[in-house]
Amino acid sequence: MAETGNTTANGAADDLTARSGINVTNTSGNVTIGDHNTVTSTVNGTGPSRDPQQEALLQAIRRLRADLGGVVPSERTTALDAELSDAEDEIEGTGRAGAGRLARLRQALTDAGAVTGILASGVAVGQAVGTLLGG
Repeated sequence: MAETGNTTANGAADDLTARSGINVTNTSGNVTIGDHNTVTSTVNGTGPSRDPQQEALLQAIRRLRADLGGVVPSERTTALDAELSDAEDEIEGTGRAGAGRLARLRQALTDAGAVTGILASGVAVGQAVGTLLGG
């Protein structure tokens, strides 16, 4: 692992290696040497691409979940929130909510009807789901 006395192509001593006694090459990640070091690795990237209708649904889901926090919880609102959460995760993970997920979400919206009918965000989710399901 540690090498000393390396020479360059022209035969001169590699000053860094000769001074430190350590040679680290070809890393594809983080490297730390010595005590009390901290390594932070940040991966920047984008998630899967979403079409505008899926993005609109995702934003409507987030608004409705926030609005549900202000209503008295019931079995139906809890079930609706679970479906919303699953749909949000699916859209974030794959870029889209599949037809089965949309059908379950539509049913959860119907089951929680009174609550979602008075919340603008509930209406928005219902409309977005309807658009994606074709009616």
